[in-house]
Amino acid sequence: MKIVISAISPDLDSVIDPRFGRAAYFVVVDTNTLEWQSYPNPGANASGGAGTQAAQYIARLGAGVVVSGDFGPNAYNALDAADIAMYLLGTSQTVREAVENYKADQLASASAPTSPGHHQR
Repeated sequence: MKIVISAISPDLDSVIDPRFGRAAYFVVVDTNTLEWQSYPNPGANASGGAGTQAAQYIARLGAGVVVSGDFGPNAYNALDAADIAMYLLGTSQTVREAVENYKADQLASASAPTSPGHHQR
């Protein structure tokens, strides 16, 4: 299974970026082989709609799961519409730990947006 983890740098031992839409990088990991690739987040510096742009990019990468610390309403809705499961980081500090925690079923799923989004007051 391909999972995506939001990260501050482009490698497996990167510290996690708790932001989904504004994460610097997305690290895509095959949970069976631990082969990975990293991609800069095209929505990281967007003036608006970063979560939606990031979600659409993740869908194009073919991921089935995203692990991050925060999913705003637009990102949540876009990922949900693409049938991409969302999990929260929990105690994970690095991308590698997030993968291990996911494989050990130790991450909570996000069943709703975790923040109100930036466009709301």
